[in-house]
Amino acid sequence: MTASAADRLRAEALRAEIAYHNLLYHQLDAPKIQDSEFDQLMRELVSLESQHPELITEDSPTRQVGAPPSKAFSEVPHPVPMLSLENAFSQDDIEAFCRKIYQKLQKEHVVFAAEPKLDGLAVSLSYLNGQLVQGATRGDGEVGEDITANLMTVEDIPKSLKGHNWPDRFEVRGEVFMPRIGFERLNEEVLERGGKAFANPRNAAAGSLRQIDPRVTASRPLGFFCYGWGLFPDSGLLATHTEMLECFRAWGIPINPISARVEDNRGCLDYFEKTQALRNNLAYDIDGVVYKIDNLSDREIMGFVARAPRWAIAHKFPAEEAMTEILAIDVQVGRTGTLTPVARLKAVQVAGVTVTNATLHNQEEIIKKDLRVGDLVVIRRAGDVIPEVLRSIPQKRRANSEAFKMPITCPACGSKTEVEQGGIIIRCSAGLACPAQHRESIRHFASRKAMNIDGLGEKIIDQLLDAGLIETVADLYLLNETTLSQLPRFGEKSAQNLVAAIDRSRKTTLSKFLYALGIREVGEVTARTLAEAFGDLERLKTASEEELVQIPDIGTTVAAHIINFFSQPQNIEVIERLIQLGIHWPQKNSRKASHEPLLGKTVVVTGTLEFFSREEAHELIRSLGGRPSGSVSKKTDFLLSGKNAGSKAEDAKRLGIPILDESEFQEITLSGHLPSH
Repeated sequence: MTASAADRLRAEALRAEIAYHNLLYHQLDAPKIQDSEFDQLMRELVSLESQHPELITEDSPTRQVGAPPSKAFSEVPHPVPMLSLENAFSQDDIEAFCRKIYQKLQKEHVVFAAEPKLDGLAVSLSYLNGQLVQGATRGDGEVGEDITANLMTVEDIPKSLKGHNWPDRFEVRGEVFMPRIGFERLNEEVLERGGKAFANPRNAAAGSLRQIDPRVTASRPLGFFCYGWGLFPDSGLLATHTEMLECFRAWGIPINPISARVEDNRGCLDYFEKTQALRNNLAYDIDGVVYKIDNLSDREIMGFVARAPRWAIAHKFPAEEAMTEILAIDVQVGRTGTLTPVARLKAVQVAGVTVTNATLHNQEEIIKKDLRVGDLVVIRRAGDVIPEVLRSIPQKRRANSEAFKMPITCPACGSKTEVEQGGIIIRCSAGLACPAQHRESIRHFASRKAMNIDGLGEKIIDQLLDAGLIETVADLYLLNETTLSQLPRFGEKSAQNLVAAIDRSRKTTLSKFLYALGIREVGEVTARTLAEAFGDLERLKTASEEELVQIPDIGTTVAAHIINFFSQPQNIEVIERLIQLGIHWPQKNSRKASHEPLLGKTVVVTGTLEFFSREEAHELIRSLGGRPSGSVSKKTDFLLSGKNAGSKAEDAKRLGIPILDESEFQEITLSGHLPSH
């Protein structure tokens, strides 16, 4: 079918737009769109050219690699072109890739070399008689930029090879990247000097390598991993990619430690899933994995297409950022009466999950990011993090859009709102007379980190409130199976399960009970601090401001909220009823420090533990007198490391912090003594 005039115009527009973004990304290190948006543009152009081959031009981005080298550096011709890779985005794409290989090679099984796809800058390193003599960027694949002086400052890149038997002259290909912790420190320094922060580690790494003054590059935290080679004598080639990389490793060239050999499409997909699970624990950013046929003879048979080898492919992770539209901004009322704006979004896939809502935090955040209903916005969801709206795209805003304003009355009860903290916090003035606050306080009480009443969700809470079965959280402990089973869509089994969950929640801890009460600004950590400091509810109920502010992390504002909560008769009445109905917790024993081997010690947990969940490990650390922390610093005393430990383990080694494995940790819990490190 011949391409229509509309198809031709669209192809021209796509080629121009992709070329522009390639320039921004590869030469200027200042991209204006996310990788996922660029991938969408490229996929659309590939699809158009596949349907209508007459639309393909010699200068089409689908046939080009990178961008022309910058005039700021000397040009370096690549003896062997530095090609890019085709992208895969789904299981179907990988299965199709493998099918073509099986057919071409006439084999039923194929072994692949798999490795993480680093988000950095591709470089080529030339060695002469074991000495690094030249380094270049990819450029347009045929000609790169000479950045030898800058690459000489990267510690991970060997200037002189170890061992022996290397060819007289050969090229190593790899990726220069900036570790996350180094990126954060660099941005802190840049901001302190009044400069503009780098957008991401990839931009920071690329910008660091394109410095005219190598001393600037030397001051930047850069790393390097080799993933292949360019010019290399045939007589020196081994049989497989894996053997070649092991040879490079012996010469002192860094190879990614989580590279692996896998078999067939199932092995590729398993590696993809494992690497994706590791992603957030790595010390550096990756945006996917790469599969390459391991056997070098088979690669020769597969050959190349215009800009990429047929024997390799990049399998991209689902985008952690995406562009979508704000359909509406609703305002929710929390358990303390705080009004929180929430963006209702046009459904979009982010990091493999369909996202339809994102918190906007408060009025100040909306003004700062200039967000309006109808705006196209960029959202982010990394790991299990709640989706966040990063920014709007004002140039695509419709002409009649209006700035959003928070309501002056509560959307749940119509009461007047109160403004606190200079306009940042807006709160309903009705207290528990507001049905939204009442519902949220019960939901909070039942939540997993509070009383952990499994199965008591928002819909059931609404049913119980509407039926008049509960007024306060204490009424939950009067519910029975007969009453519950009479509610609409509430069967006998579900009634039994809920009553059993409520009954189990009677046994708790003082810290969880304090957190469940919903005292303003008393979160999980503060509740634990209060429980450890007072050890007894009665002492806390009568504590003075002077006593409270002496406790670490308890300031005058939090102290005032605590005193105010326990001074209200209705709160004391609910607490007394809860205790009468069976809520209890272990009383704190006065233990000697010898039974608390981690007393005063800060312990960070990283990786996957075999015998404990992360939460259980934290509880054990506290029971041994220690303080669990989420980040490694000079104040950390021990790191408890499980499998697949990432950047935290590397930070601990760098800082000389003792690292405990799980067996050593279990020994501490049993013996009550620290290991001799």
